[in-house]
Amino acid sequence: MNTAKVAYKPLGMALGAVSGVLAGAVFKQLWKKIGHDEDDAPDATDPDRTWREVLLAATLQGAVFAAVKAGVDRAGATTVHRLTGAWPG
Repeated sequence: MNTAKVAYKPLGMALGAVSGVLAGAVFKQLWKKIGHDEDDAPDATDPDRTWREVLLAATLQGAVFAAVKAGVDRAGATTVHRLTGAWPG
């Protein structure tokens, strides 16, 4: 196993936790911004929410989590590459 992979393992795990927290905060702000100031995102089984609202929230949440995770992972890999001279993949 190369040095970059070894260096990235613990960093990747820590970044995964950070990206989840960050993505949750970003999604919450985005959900408020699109007009749901008083509401949390709906659960799929919430009987008081429409199909449209539930599916919009799930789609938006998935996109935000994927984008934040990709950005954080890429930043971590770039940092390891700068420190070790090798790409951790």
